[in-house]
Amino acid sequence: MQSFISRFSWSWVSIPLLLLIWCLCAGRVPAYVFPQPWDVAQEALRWASNGSLLQQFKASLLREVGGFSAAALAALMLGTATGLCKGFRDLVSPLNGLFMAIPPIAWAPLTMIVFGLGYLSIVLVIFIAAMFPMTVTIQDGIQAIRNTEIRAARSLGANRLQLLRHVYLPASLPAITTALRVGFSQAWRALVAAEMIGASQGIGWMVSMGGQIGNSSQVMLGIVLIGLSAWLAESMVFRRLEQHYQHWRVQ
Repeated sequence: MQSFISRFSWSWVSIPLLLLIWCLCAGRVPAYVFPQPWDVAQEALRWASNGSLLQQFKASLLREVGGFSAAALAALMLGTATGLCKGFRDLVSPLNGLFMAIPPIAWAPLTMIVFGLGYLSIVLVIFIAAMFPMTVTIQDGIQAIRNTEIRAARSLGANRLQLLRHVYLPASLPAITTALRVGFSQAWRALVAAEMIGASQGIGWMVSMGGQIGNSSQVMLGIVLIGLSAWLAESMVFRRLEQHYQHWRVQ
């Protein structure tokens, strides 16, 4: 019995416990204030029956992929450069701190004034939200590489490009996976917030419109989609990547 308890994963209890708490809390107030899970399921079926649910999710996913991919590429280049070059790191570090201190959603009104209501303005907010945390994480990973490994590669005749390819990049993969994990969560939050302010479709727009018309089931449906999408990305992609390179940290 004790061995079964030690092997049992308590993570399976989290979602049912959350649903139970949801049902108990929703039972104390009217359904139009805080709906039950089955009311939200009916709302999801209504949106799915005419294809609107897939359309909203697709719109959000395209914005997330565009902004996050651009941010990951820029962070990889910038984080590597700042990790390798002290002078460039001293120049960029204050800017990183400045932009990380500003809430990404504060950029949304400006980007929408400059670029209008559309794909580009929201993608830019996602880019700003994700790039700077990822840059700092990758920079720290590059700096954590031991000098003995670098000296050993140089003693074997490795040039700068070979050092980058065969030493810096493999050794910093755990930091890169952590950066992607952090950046995705930041990008997803920024996406939803930007859609609530200035979008005509998307999951954030669903939540905003549901609040404006007083449809609490629609609001909760959007919230569930936001949490479920982030949880699936975390569990199926980023956590597995991080576990794959976890033993490198120990070494």
